[in-house]
Amino acid sequence: MSYEVVELTCPGCGARVNIDQQECEYCREPIVIRTFGSVMNMNSIQLNKRVNNYRKALAEHPDDTRLNISVAMCYLRLKLYDKALQAFEKAIEDDFDNADTYLYAAVCLLGGKKAFLQQLPVIRKAEEYLNAALSIEPKGIYYYFMAYLRYDYYERKRFRVQPDYRAMLQEAIHAGLSSADVTMLYEILQVEPPEALC
Repeated sequence: MSYEVVELTCPGCGARVNIDQQECEYCREPIVIRTFGSVMNMNSIQLNKRVNNYRKALAEHPDDTRLNISVAMCYLRLKLYDKALQAFEKAIEDDFDNADTYLYAAVCLLGGKKAFLQQLPVIRKAEEYLNAALSIEPKGIYYYFMAYLRYDYYERKRFRVQPDYRAMLQEAIHAGLSSADVTMLYEILQVEPPEALC
């Protein structure tokens, strides 16, 4: 993982900033994106400016995990799932200890569609990413996403799987799942929550 000094242009005001800064000292815009919540309310013009800035910096620093995650979040918000997945996978390759990156990669695999509409290899790959995230940090949201996959794909198609969605839901609750986590997950997935998981 690379932690060299990386400079880029602030997407808000155009000032030269260092990637290690949390926000621009002039306009208070965040420099790098770490969560989907940071880009959720950005419009396409703001997102495109960010993507362009991150891509320019990535041309010189292609292995910088922070840049790859930042551009991936922008692509995810723009619903460019294939590009987002590539950037998240690059970030995973360079820093395999960031559990949230696996969550977002699993989201990208679904491509804004319900799990029910996916092929089994896609679901298995998403589960693989979630299992990797759980092995790093057992968060409620990871168990809940697994419960969603187990319900919407396996249960609705009448496939047997163990543990089933009920067991995964209990694990999520036990791990401290919050209603804010659930709301955020469905906003990222771009699907309605199934009644069985509410």
